[in-house]
Amino acid sequence: MATLIRGLSRRTLRPAATHLRNLSTAEASAASAAAAAPPPPPPAGASTDRVWWDYRGQRQVIPLGQWVPKVAVDAYVAPNVVLAGQVTVYDGASVWNGSVLRGDLNKISVGFQSNVQERCVIHAAWSSPSGLPAETSIERYVTIGAYSLLRSCTIEPECIVGQRSILMEGSLMETNSILEAGSVVPPARRIPSGELWAGNPARFVRKLTLDEIFEIPKMAATINNLFQSHFSEFLPYSTVYLEVEKLKKSLSIPL
Repeated sequence: MATLIRGLSRRTLRPAATHLRNLSTAEASAASAAAAAPPPPPPAGASTDRVWWDYRGQRQVIPLGQWVPKVAVDAYVAPNVVLAGQVTVYDGASVWNGSVLRGDLNKISVGFQSNVQERCVIHAAWSSPSGLPAETSIERYVTIGAYSLLRSCTIEPECIVGQRSILMEGSLMETNSILEAGSVVPPARRIPSGELWAGNPARFVRKLTLDEIFEIPKMAATINNLFQSHFSEFLPYSTVYLEVEKLKKSLSIPL
């Protein structure tokens, strides 16, 4: 009985093993043919050099329809900032690394000598519940702390927004006011002139002293003086093309 079972097992397994060997041989042949095949040709009408040497980086300025972001000649916008749509950065202003200003629904403006620090997100809605303009307006000598979120709000001249703060739709900071770090200003809330607010939701803390009020524009001017050292090292285009051209030359590829 055992001899009969062994015979049947051999006869059953032998065709399966032969089939597996044939499959392995066919797969190996297909892989060799694919490796030996030449690369696909570039798209019709495209330059071969451009197709195989595409080294574009992140787009800093993104037009949306008829709206193109506008940046003053002496304003500083860090290389990895994204400006999209209806965005205007005025003279002497600065937008620091990693910030995103998205003006796809409404206007965003950064006023004279104002600064938007690292990783801020600024947006604008279609409309505001307070009836104020839905655009996001940052006027002159304003400091926006890092990691802050602003949406359809108005910040009048000489204000400070602390780090990681949130200003919602229709909120308003009047002249010479300060919002402490980590505060949240609800929609349509107004921070009166000369006051310090803090908390979530933001509430009145105290009146500002004259010395504190005088320091607000000085802080904005100090930060914007700082960007001069960054500005001197900044180019509006990447220098990676130099390395690419050097590599092309070493490989005898026409420049």
